[in-house]
Amino acid sequence: MARKKQPTQAELAAQAEAAEMMRIQQAFEQGTNTLRDLISPSAIEIHSDYFRLGTKYGRTLYVYGYPRSLYTGWISPIINMDEVVDVSMYIYPVESAVVMKNLRTKVTQLEASLNLNAEKGRVRDPELEAAINDAEELRDQLQVGAERFFRFGLYVTLWADSLDELKFVQQKIETIFGQQMIFSKVASSQQEQGLNSTMPQCTDQLQIRRNMNTGAISTSFPFTSADLTQDKGILYGINMHNNGLVIFDRFSLENANMVVFAKSGAGKSFTVKLEALRSMMVGSEILIIDPENEYQKLCDAVGGSYIRLSLNSDVRINPFDLPKVVDQEDANDALRANLVTLHGLFRLMLGGNQTTANGQVVPALTANEEADLDQALIDTYARAGITSDPLTHQSTPPTILNLYDTLAHMGGSGPQLAQRLRKYTTGTFAGIFSQQSNVDINNQMVVFNIRDLEDELRPVAMYIVLSHIWNVVRAQQKKRILIVDEAWQLMQYEDSANFLFSLAKRARKYYLGLTTITQDVEDFMGQKLGRAIVANSSMQLLLKQSTSAVDVLSDVFKLTEEEKRRLSNFPVGQGLFFAGQNHVHIQVIASETEESLITTNPAAKGR
Repeated sequence: MARKKQPTQAELAAQAEAAEMMRIQQAFEQGTNTLRDLISPSAIEIHSDYFRLGTKYGRTLYVYGYPRSLYTGWISPIINMDEVVDVSMYIYPVESAVVMKNLRTKVTQLEASLNLNAEKGRVRDPELEAAINDAEELRDQLQVGAERFFRFGLYVTLWADSLDELKFVQQKIETIFGQQMIFSKVASSQQEQGLNSTMPQCTDQLQIRRNMNTGAISTSFPFTSADLTQDKGILYGINMHNNGLVIFDRFSLENANMVVFAKSGAGKSFTVKLEALRSMMVGSEILIIDPENEYQKLCDAVGGSYIRLSLNSDVRINPFDLPKVVDQEDANDALRANLVTLHGLFRLMLGGNQTTANGQVVPALTANEEADLDQALIDTYARAGITSDPLTHQSTPPTILNLYDTLAHMGGSGPQLAQRLRKYTTGTFAGIFSQQSNVDINNQMVVFNIRDLEDELRPVAMYIVLSHIWNVVRAQQKKRILIVDEAWQLMQYEDSANFLFSLAKRARKYYLGLTTITQDVEDFMGQKLGRAIVANSSMQLLLKQSTSAVDVLSDVFKLTEEEKRRLSNFPVGQGLFFAGQNHVHIQVIASETEESLITTNPAAKGR
């Protein structure tokens, strides 16, 4: 009978190991029944200056030093940066009585040091004096309840796929903090506590805190990510806060008006032309008053109408034209509204209201001349068969020549006014505005070029063109954008400034968005009507400004100290974009094709 072979010691050990592995495998499979087991990382490694969670590397930093003062939104660059970071803030309120006692002791110590330095004849210590002033100011505010005291801890955990990438992200964060005189360190030998402190479980295991009052704490409000992306609209540029896209529909606001302020060469015309080009793609009609021949290339590229106004051209615009309005209320008021417009125009033609050195306004027309002009305008329309009855408004309108004839044959100041208007009828400026209109603006883009007009005639031309456009806008409501470049030329005169303000105020009713562009910020904002136009514009774009203009705009737009600093140092194409209650730091970008159509850079034109 054969004997059964006994297993060797090695075979027994192998069997035992296999059985143990089977048991472990069964235990593991039974333990992965919960969601927590399925999503948890396979392992965690803790090192002195980093940790590894599954396949991700992480590192926790803590902030230990702050400048004397903080500006609102100082932490937004960290929150909005294009990296994976976890930010935790711990705020502990402190009893005011305890703080007052400690401050009293601290002030006593500081003043003792100050007196000691004075007794020993040492040079004054500005840092010591500033500390005493800050402490005393805080004591006063705590005493009346205007401030409270807190302990503040700020920790940042950053994540990456490798140690080299982790180092790069750390340098990026430390650079952002360092630019603001905020100092951070790696939580050496405390990476596990740092990870726990930045996880969403409210356990401050690092306990590295800094004293702050209410004002300083409020600047660290974390929800500062500005987002101006809509489901519809056009691309204006890149949101520099978070590298998102600024896609916006200006007609979604309470009004579609926009003002653009920038110094020469900052990119204001480039930005506006880019917006016009992209707005055409979504069905908007574009009307432009171009004083410097900047829009011809773009207009020709899109098949628009380019209307060149000059004394030598055959283009004619009659300021006596009446709008062919459909709305009955507007039709009844059409003649009266145009008479008011003509009053402003003729005051402008006759020199405009002048302001003396002591601030007194000298009117272009006396009260008697105003009355005679009003009667002459009514009589001129009546002779053409046009009265307040809307049915008569289809008749051929009169011209300045007819008004001249009416004034010359009436009593009072009529003949004198006729002589003052002669240069527009038979004199130097005759023809362009003294004959029937032959302009057709039935195109998706229409540009009125006034570069070749004499300086004296430019404000008059802008006024008449705006009036003509306004008549067309009222006659047929479409989605339109009206761009007025170098608007400061209109703001020089009270009547033309009033007319521009009237357009800004009434544009919304007729589905019109008015874009006002100027580089002369101080003069524009120094006038009440200029500020009123800004107030009636739901969108504003502030590109790079001169130092003197920054203070003016800061007062109007309530800019922070950081925004004021940036506004005078923006590179070309960057600025502050305001839309309703939101505003972001924007970088305007264009494709190569778009840039070739709209750039005014002489070096780029030759490419």
